[in-house]
Amino acid sequence: MYNKANEYFKEFISRFDNSDDKIAHKMAHTYYVVENAKYICEGLGLDETDTDIAMVIALLHDIGRFPQAIEMKTFREDITSFDHATLGVKILFEQNEIRNFIDTDEYDDIIRVAIANHSNYILDTTGFTEKEILHSKIIRDADKIDTLRSKIVDDVYTMANIYPEEIENSLITDIVFDTFMNEKTILRTDRKTAIDIWVSYIAFIFGLEFNCSLKLVNEKDYINQLVDRFDYKLDKDKMNQIRNKALDYLKRKVD
Repeated sequence: MYNKANEYFKEFISRFDNSDDKIAHKMAHTYYVVENAKYICEGLGLDETDTDIAMVIALLHDIGRFPQAIEMKTFREDITSFDHATLGVKILFEQNEIRNFIDTDEYDDIIRVAIANHSNYILDTTGFTEKEILHSKIIRDADKIDTLRSKIVDDVYTMANIYPEEIENSLITDIVFDTFMNEKTILRTDRKTAIDIWVSYIAFIFGLEFNCSLKLVNEKDYINQLVDRFDYKLDKDKMNQIRNKALDYLKRKVD
């Protein structure tokens, strides 16, 4: 199932200009998320069918990001009214693109629910089936893990429409700092400064569902790399507190 979906995905994304940094970023992100989903499935001991479903969901989870990059010139949904998850569901199921990716409709409900909810602040599982909950959690973890990786290596402006100098020369607001220190993910609406946005990415660790996901983040040393990426001119002490809180959290959860 995944192999067929991947063949059509290559055709689908060929409609977009991969010389555009945002398009290229999302292409790479997609395949990293696929690998993360596979890793999580292995960690959970899932069978071939569930692994195939998870990899297809990962392949398609950000399909709405490609038109978003063209139309909005940003992935920041706190500064636009664009919801890439909703658009992704519309492309796949209202425009019936899903049948170009996979032949069977047996897993449509699982795919639809997982993609629709992959970027929600909190996963509300009311009315979900067991499989829908499982696959929603897998894609959310796989996506967050690669968000951490990409923030270490990719161009910051391409990803978040902020410049490194803005992060280095801004202050963390109290609500963002307190939320982080209470080991919670951060609402987009609570972010007021560039460094708030950066801290909100690191806080993704608090939303990870599976021990194997936390273990991977810990093994890759993503926290230290994220904190060390910039030279914080105004809030170095708080950033070190954030580092220590995140590392302590991982140590407690992984051990």
